[in-house]
Amino acid sequence: MGKKLSKDEIMKQIKEENVRFIRLQFTDMLGTIKNVEIPLSQLDKALDNKMMFDGSSIEGFVRIEESDMYLYPDLDTFVVFPWTSEKGKVARFICDIYKPDGTPFEGDPRYNLKRNLKKMEELGFDAFNIGTEPEFFLFKLDEKGDPSLELNDRGGYFDLAPTDLGENCRRDIVLELEEMGFEIEASHHEVAPGQHEIDFKYSDAVKHADDIQTFKLVVKTIARKHNLHATFMPKPLFGVNGSGMHVNMSLFKDGKNAFFDEKGDMQLSETAYQFIAGTISHAKSFTAVTNPTVNSYKRLVPGYEAPSYIAWSGSNRSCLMRIPSSRGISTRVEARSVDPSANPYLALSSLLAAGLDGIEKKMKTPTAVDRNIYVLTKEEREEAGIEDLPSTLAGALEELKKDEVIVNSLGEHLFEHFVEAKEIEWDMFKTQVHPWEREQYLSTY
Repeated sequence: MGKKLSKDEIMKQIKEENVRFIRLQFTDMLGTIKNVEIPLSQLDKALDNKMMFDGSSIEGFVRIEESDMYLYPDLDTFVVFPWTSEKGKVARFICDIYKPDGTPFEGDPRYNLKRNLKKMEELGFDAFNIGTEPEFFLFKLDEKGDPSLELNDRGGYFDLAPTDLGENCRRDIVLELEEMGFEIEASHHEVAPGQHEIDFKYSDAVKHADDIQTFKLVVKTIARKHNLHATFMPKPLFGVNGSGMHVNMSLFKDGKNAFFDEKGDMQLSETAYQFIAGTISHAKSFTAVTNPTVNSYKRLVPGYEAPSYIAWSGSNRSCLMRIPSSRGISTRVEARSVDPSANPYLALSSLLAAGLDGIEKKMKTPTAVDRNIYVLTKEEREEAGIEDLPSTLAGALEELKKDEVIVNSLGEHLFEHFVEAKEIEWDMFKTQVHPWEREQYLSTY
């Protein structure tokens, strides 16, 4: 990964590593990894973009009468899975999805991100660079091999073994990722028991979204080898921190970081401030995309490090948007609300569209909030102009529908199918009777 390979180089590596099967991988609207696995004998057909699949069976794709879809492998995404059998390894390509007439499929999240990047290029920028910090929990598997709620450790932030019993699993995950070409910058135990974080190097938006999907696959696969279940569910446990996926963003122009200005306030450029203003302006609306599950909103509550208020700061970690201290080429803006259940292609599309809208409209950044917002009263927050993020998926969807910029960042096809799927999810949750209700009311009434 990260190294561009020619078709001949790919064929040579396939032969050297005894690859017998190829996975043609793509992502559905909800962020779930899908793949069509083919034997090596079908590789030439796949590389000629002639591999077809039934799009009507994929969430958010098409109806059965228009189901034919073609998978176009991206040669730059070729990688051999190190953990697969020596008798015949498995390799994969990430694919773009095309319609029979040879045009990109509007419901393909990866294509959608590329579409938004063209808008960025029209505004004169070269690249949208992304670095993420995905967190996850490790739970033990039960005797049937199903996930339990039993944590494998009681460690805390930066703890080591024996307190952090997930250390060996996390180390094996890092080793597998490095063998696949990831440049790992750090790995450590997170705040909550059983919670972990592995950070990998920033890259351009499409590659990084690809990397997030590969990362999730590797984490889950290696965890199972340790008799553990890895989950990227935002808030699996009550009373402890949930899992976030902070997104660090920067725009580049003429090979230089467009967010850096040595003479600017905080050494940030006017472009950076406009980008921040755009993300603040559209925060309520993109939350449905960056925090797309009912469970996401159990994380976005005060007291557990996840932001629940719309504000920005140079250092304050209770804010939605933060500016990490690095400057020069590493100058960046960090969105702290995003969680790892988000479809990375759609989340990055929405964040980019919000920031670019701020740049296009030359929006003014609101005053930075350097106080701990969690200790402010409601009146103090209102006085400072600090609004709340949506508190439920239903509320977030209503905000999304009202925002033309974020709706357009998804495109008509994805927007309509996304809202439909999420409204069904909310209705299912809303009508379900939950254990808390029985605990509170069954004996009392």
